[in-house]
Amino acid sequence: MISHDHFRKSTFSGGSGCVEVCLQPDGRIALRDSKDPALPPHHFSATEWNAFLAGVRAGEFNLDDEPCEPPRP
Repeated sequence: MISHDHFRKSTFSGGSGCVEVCLQPDGRIALRDSKDPALPPHHFSATEWNAFLAGVRAGEFNLDDEPCEPPRP
């Protein structure tokens, strides 16, 4: 469950390289890098967050042997 009063790190986190989430008063989800919490978090609507979680659960973001394409300039 996402907390309303503080950022939370996943219990599956291995220590370093983690992200933290927090539910904002306006209903958006804030996501930040636990290594540098002073940086501003990324914000997502509930719809965006739920779509992301559905993709995670469906295995859409599983690591494989194929590297992703580099961003285009």
